[in-house]
Amino acid sequence: MSATEIAARHFSAAIAEAEGAGHATDSVCRALLSLLVTKYLESRSVADVQSELRFIADNCDPDTDFIFMRP
Repeated sequence: MSATEIAARHFSAAIAEAEGAGHATDSVCRALLSLLVTKYLESRSVADVQSELRFIADNCDPDTDFIFMRP
């Protein structure tokens, strides 16, 4: 099982559990993002984590190709 598959399974379970407990999906996503950033900061610099998050934010539109992709 790949790392992506493991993460997706746990993410889906967290969302399902939160919805069952009456929590908004946004709240769970925000909490998971906070935990992820905290974990990153254990082994990466603040600037590196910011760069990672900026890249994700800049490229989160599924209808837009990555800047570095060729047509």
